[in-house]
Amino acid sequence: MRSNFYPFRPIPHEEVLKQYYVGKDIGDVPKPAVVLDVAIIKKHCERMLQTVKALDVGFRAHVKTHKTTQIAQLQVGHGNEDANFVASTVLEIEWLALLLKDFKIQSRRFNILYGIPLVPSQTTWLAKIARELGPGSVSVMIDHPGQIEYLKDFQLEAGFSAHVFVKVDCGYHRAGLPPAMLNKNGLLEKLAEAEKEGYAVILGVYSHNSLSYGGSTPDEAMEYLTAEIVSCREAIKHNSHLLSGRELVISVGATPQVVSSNNLLGSPSSSAAEKLKNLLHNPSESSIPVKVELHAGVYPVLDMQQFSTNARHSAGKLEEEVAISVLAEVCSLYNDGERYKPEALVAAGSLALGREPCKAYPGWGVVSDWRREPGNSRLIVERISQEHAILAWEDGGSGEIPLEIGQSVRVYPNHACVTGAMYGWYLVVDSSEDRDASKIVDVWVRIGGW
Repeated sequence: MRSNFYPFRPIPHEEVLKQYYVGKDIGDVPKPAVVLDVAIIKKHCERMLQTVKALDVGFRAHVKTHKTTQIAQLQVGHGNEDANFVASTVLEIEWLALLLKDFKIQSRRFNILYGIPLVPSQTTWLAKIARELGPGSVSVMIDHPGQIEYLKDFQLEAGFSAHVFVKVDCGYHRAGLPPAMLNKNGLLEKLAEAEKEGYAVILGVYSHNSLSYGGSTPDEAMEYLTAEIVSCREAIKHNSHLLSGRELVISVGATPQVVSSNNLLGSPSSSAAEKLKNLLHNPSESSIPVKVELHAGVYPVLDMQQFSTNARHSAGKLEEEVAISVLAEVCSLYNDGERYKPEALVAAGSLALGREPCKAYPGWGVVSDWRREPGNSRLIVERISQEHAILAWEDGGSGEIPLEIGQSVRVYPNHACVTGAMYGWYLVVDSSEDRDASKIVDVWVRIGGW
């Protein structure tokens, strides 16, 4: 697909990539490379869909982690339920337009949210995409009165009004307004006027609270989700005189707290679970009817940051939960006393892995046990530079690093979103068909840039 509206980075031809890669062993491909296990991704996506259905809440899938049409499809399933998405860039929205047009042909309702307070220079481009997709297809978020005038530009270009979320800041302080200040400088009055004039449709309030990334237990994740819903509820209650007249959506989440909602299936296991379950069943505290919508993005692939939050009680081992890994090649070994402890050098650094920390351990990635004998300690990426990284034992041990020159290793990265951005495509393996998860069965091109 090529943009009809805006120039962007050339995309490699998917069929050419498949001809080169499919059927190969991942140990034999040029490295560094990024690998996805589709069996794990399907498992996470199916569990999420089952959870939101059982809890009777809405769901909006974020696509910024993977930026592929294939995972986007898995996130919303193949049924007739509404297919709601959120994207971080307009380019992602254009990239998904072909999938959304398929939904339109199938008479499946869909909506995609531009997940940043409306950027003026992107409005016309966004509206052109919306015009191709049809009314109700695109939503935007706002948190400042100065953004409202651009809703007129959207309406003029698209031919219909944009659906609008007001962004609430529940404590993360990245974007949005505090619940008590949602009507900053008359924002809500101006938005209501825009709706009367036909260039806005108010959907509700939206929050994304990534404070949950600092948690390490299921109860902590559930408490973050509870606090986020309560904050958004307070925003509606405080401004009920300006927001009455229809059911409103409270859209909340981030992967840890949304994954933690799976703990609610069955009897509550703690006071945190019971409180959250009751809140989801009765989210409104005013005369305004409210529907809760959960949103999350990293959950299909996970990473070391997300895995370390331990948000779900029944989670499996690392290799069973994290679907993304980076292939790197060992290019030198220091096992003979050259240094104060044994180390290995791999030809993959921050441009292959990202330079994102993880609170659970002092490193930049965890080396899988794939095709090597596991030790008493984990092998981690201890130090990192642009094109190279140093592997060492996590506990600082002095045992020999059991690797060879030219050997391939798989590294679980700390932050899947940043790691994926380094690559133009994913090599796809399937552990449900191949226990070693080494045979390439597909190649998924991802969108890159802005």
